[in-house]
Amino acid sequence: MDKPILKDALKLLDHFGNVKSRSMFGGFGIFAGEAMFALVVNNKLHLRANAKTEEEFKQAGLEPYIYKKRGFPVITKHYAILDEWWESPEKIVKQAKYSLEAALADKKAKECCIPERIKDLPNLRLSNERMLKKIGIQTIDQLHNIGALEAYKALQKTQEMPLSLELLWALEGAIHGQHWSVIPESRRNELLAKL
Repeated sequence: MDKPILKDALKLLDHFGNVKSRSMFGGFGIFAGEAMFALVVNNKLHLRANAKTEEEFKQAGLEPYIYKKRGFPVITKHYAILDEWWESPEKIVKQAKYSLEAALADKKAKECCIPERIKDLPNLRLSNERMLKKIGIQTIDQLHNIGALEAYKALQKTQEMPLSLELLWALEGAIHGQHWSVIPESRRNELLAKL
């Protein structure tokens, strides 16, 4: 159970301002505003690495969090801190400051690069782009205008096999420029009710 570590981490990192958590990657992402800079999973606090700290983290023996996506391992930029770091909370706060700076820089870099094709949106691939083109959704603007729910319904009509709900979440996340896993439960329920 990650809750005690999460509670301690949120209390420690609260001074960064507007710090909150959301379910992510089988644990809890810790955000300052909309920038995720830490992760609590497997009863460990993981801090986001940047170019400056990644090598330091590796040399200190920290391990990145790895999860499976479609059966393949995905190595994240979040490294599990050592248990002894909890004895020096100031060390965690210092490293978390770098993690937040890295997350904000990455977020800013992503915002400046506007995707040109549907496959370049979060959660979507070339196969999704091809599926959408077959139902007449050729551009990102068209996808935005029709919305995730109507696009999903149109796709359902053209497929022989039932579509996964994960595709609906992927489309919704793509439209809003975010990973499908951070779509709030209330929005998911709203989409399901309309579906």
